[in-house]
Amino acid sequence: MALDLDRLRAETPGVAHRIHLNNAGASLMPAPVLETMIAHLRREAEIGGYEAAAEASERIDSIYDQVARLIGASRDEIALTPNATVAWQMAFYALSFREGDRILTTRAEYGANFVAYLQVARRTGAVIEIIPDDASGALDPDALERMIDGRVRLISITWIPTNGGLVNPAAEVGRIAKAHGIAYLLDACQAVGQMPVDVEAIGCDILSAPGRKFLRGPRGTGFLYVRRELMMRLEPPMIDHDGAHWAAPDRYELRPDARRFESWENNYAARLGLGAAIDYALAIGLAEIETRSRALASQLRDLLAEIPGVKLYDLGRDPAAIVSFSVARHDASAVKRHAAEHGINVSTSSPSSTLLDATARNLPTLVRASPHYFNTREDIEALARGVRTLG
Repeated sequence: MALDLDRLRAETPGVAHRIHLNNAGASLMPAPVLETMIAHLRREAEIGGYEAAAEASERIDSIYDQVARLIGASRDEIALTPNATVAWQMAFYALSFREGDRILTTRAEYGANFVAYLQVARRTGAVIEIIPDDASGALDPDALERMIDGRVRLISITWIPTNGGLVNPAAEVGRIAKAHGIAYLLDACQAVGQMPVDVEAIGCDILSAPGRKFLRGPRGTGFLYVRRELMMRLEPPMIDHDGAHWAAPDRYELRPDARRFESWENNYAARLGLGAAIDYALAIGLAEIETRSRALASQLRDLLAEIPGVKLYDLGRDPAAIVSFSVARHDASAVKRHAAEHGINVSTSSPSSTLLDATARNLPTLVRASPHYFNTREDIEALARGVRTLG
C-alpha cells in the first residue's frame, strides 16, 4: 500500500523547517505525539502531576499493551524505561557470570554495551569473544554455531549497528541460542520503528529499544522486553518499592512481571507520547515503513557513489536506512556543518562508538545520514547536491 506522503508530512511539523536525515539519532515527532504530550503537561499544570497521572491511568497502563503489540510480546514481559541504555543495562546486569563464562558478541557492537561487558569481565572473570563476520560484514551464523560450548553464558548483539547500514541475522542467532539453551540479548535500538519486530520469530530472550529514533517518539523513553521464563529467574541489579513489594521488615517480594525492572517516578507525558508514537507507526504499517526507508537510503547511496571523493562504508547484503560515508579532504564535522548551512540535518559517528569495527576497517569519524519514510526523493537529492558542492 502506497503511503500518503502529503498527509504524513503535514503531520510532521519539523519538515517545514529542515530536511531531517538524522532519524537514527532522534526522529521528528509527528503531531499526534506532540499533542498527546502537551495535553498531559497542560493537565499536570492545571490539576497537579499525581492527579493528572491518576486521571490518565487507563491510558498509561495501556502503553504496556501497545509495546507488546509492536514487538509480538505479552504485556507482562514489558518494562518501560527512561531510555534504551537503562533498559539494556537493567537486564544485562541482572544476569550472573562466573570466571570462564563466555559472552559472545560482534565486531560492530555498540560502545555503551561493550564497556558493560568489559566491566562485568573485570568483576567476574568472564571472557568476551567476537563472533566472526561473513563476507558481507554481517555476523556469520555458521561461525557462531561452531563457537558454542557449555561455557557460553550469553549471546548479545546489536541488530542494526549505529553506522554502516548493517542488519545482523537476528533470527538466525535466535535459532542457535534456543537450540543450545543460551540467553540471547538483542539491542534493537535502530530496528524498532524502522522494520517489523517479532520477538517470537526472532527468538531473543531480551530486547531493548528507545522511543526517540525510528519509532518517532519523544526523547527520554524506552522499553525492555524480557521473556517470561527468563524474567522470573532474574533479580534486577537495583530495585525500589515499585519493582518490589516490601512484604515484611526483613523481606521483599519482586513483582511477578517485567515491571520489576522499573522504578516508581516517571515522565508520564513522555510515556503517553511513546504510546502515541507506537499507534502512529502501527497505523502506517512497519512493512511499508521499512520498504520506503530502505528505498530512500538506497537512492542516497547511489547518488553519493557518483560524487568524486565520497566513500561509502555500509555493510551487509541489504543495508538498512543508515548511510555512512566520508568526503575526501573534509572531516565529518565539517560535512555536518555544511549540510546544516543548507538546512539539512545529518550526524556523525566516531570510531569510539564501534571501536572494534572502526579499528578493523580503519574507519575515520563518519558522516551518518538516516532517512525515514516521511522524507522525499528531493530531500535525498538535496543532501547529495550539498555534498557535491564541497568540492
